[in-house]
Amino acid sequence: MGRLDELRRFRLLQWLREERQSRRLILFIVFVALLLDNMLLTVVVPIIPSYLYNLDESADVALKNDSQSGQSAPGSFHSIVSLYDNSVRLSGANSTVRSVERVPPTAAAPAGLQNSSDCPHSSSTLVNENVKVGMLFASKATVQLLTNPFIGPLTNRIGYQMPIFVGFCIMFLSTIMFAFSSSYALLFVARSLQGVGSSCSSVAGMGMLASVYTDDEERGHAIGIALGGLAMGVLVGPPFGSVMYEFVGKTAPFLILAFLALFDGALTCCCLPQSQKGTPLFTLMKDPYILIAAGAICFGNMAIAMMEPTLPIWMMETMCARKWQLGVAFLPASVSYLIGTYIFGSLAHRMGRWLCALVGMVVVGISVICVPFASNIYGLILPNFGVGFAIGMVDSSMMPIMGYLVDLRHVSVYGSVYAIADVAFCMGFALGPSIGGSIAESIGFPWLMTIIGIVDVLFSPLCIFLRNPPGQEEKIVRFSAHCFKSSLTGKITVLLSRLGGDSSPHTDHRAVVP
Repeated sequence: MGRLDELRRFRLLQWLREERQSRRLILFIVFVALLLDNMLLTVVVPIIPSYLYNLDESADVALKNDSQSGQSAPGSFHSIVSLYDNSVRLSGANSTVRSVERVPPTAAAPAGLQNSSDCPHSSSTLVNENVKVGMLFASKATVQLLTNPFIGPLTNRIGYQMPIFVGFCIMFLSTIMFAFSSSYALLFVARSLQGVGSSCSSVAGMGMLASVYTDDEERGHAIGIALGGLAMGVLVGPPFGSVMYEFVGKTAPFLILAFLALFDGALTCCCLPQSQKGTPLFTLMKDPYILIAAGAICFGNMAIAMMEPTLPIWMMETMCARKWQLGVAFLPASVSYLIGTYIFGSLAHRMGRWLCALVGMVVVGISVICVPFASNIYGLILPNFGVGFAIGMVDSSMMPIMGYLVDLRHVSVYGSVYAIADVAFCMGFALGPSIGGSIAESIGFPWLMTIIGIVDVLFSPLCIFLRNPPGQEEKIVRFSAHCFKSSLTGKITVLLSRLGGDSSPHTDHRAVVP
């Protein structure tokens, strides 16, 4: 058995050495990186609103009990807030009799009714959670937004391996903090720290992927597969978090994600670093075509970003939704996003990426406006499906076109341009929750969805400018020569295959020109 184990280890190490520069291994690493990042991004969506609400309610009950005990019998009773299940327990003499008076009224509800967290009795406290939850969700994207301008040029200098490895280490630390944090301040720090790790892994990962897939069509297909990891993270995250939180506890889902971060971080060491000098970041930021593509990514994802903190609270307020339903409500959007990125990863190149993005932005706007018309969780299926599918169309079109614009108009080094793409993505997820929480608190959730829907529809015509972007003359000559060479090679291959098939006895060989 010992020799067999040594042989297996030797074969594994040999395979890793052979695959160090393999495009498949790099694609797998980026796939897992986006999967992990977005699972950690979305797994908190059903957990945090309910957890913070229960935490605040427990603190209010404890404060009320302390004031009551101070007036009646000082020092006789002590209230203890359990951070495990957010319940309030009493210690001291006659605690059994007095505990009936001091627990919230919903805790004594009949067994046939829903849990107290399902039907919150304090609607004012629940509405106030909008801003609190929105700021917590936006902290990750805000920190990532500030970090990306430094990570993009850094990858051009030192390569992609070290930033993506450091990103996994930071995400591991952030995930552990999420698992064991029991206060809003620690959760805020953990969420912000995740932004630094996400910036390192996503920018370096997408740049590394674009550098090994140089053909535009192949790159679009590869990025579509990588975005499938993002889609799977969005797909699995909310239901995974809600089910684990309901039946296991808050800690379990984050420990599983921490193990995934360790695994992919170790796998990253197998890739060779690459370093090249590309176009400066600020030069790319002045390119109007790159800005239009970045704007489509930003406003398209801002719709789902606004829904993440506000939709669960709106469901708790209007539908009396259970904990597991808060995450399952996002399942149609996640499934459709996975389908959209898979289909349009290759199809967008044929139909025109500008047209795919334009249609996607319009569908996002219409679907978002339809969300508040749902009266139960089943009414959310169709509009959420439309939102996810349309965002998949936008992302699978605009991510490859960012690399194409650099190839066409600048130096073909991709760290900085995908830093801009990640900045656009983060702006959506930074402004969405923070602004969305405030708007939902002031004018309501339906008006919030109407506003972002109109913005998406109004932005969509700008995608027409991406139909035929101009390039540098030298670049255009190279692209034309490359396209002519590819077309000529394909035609020669088809001709040779036909000539090879004409060697049958029934063929008139006089028609074949030597």
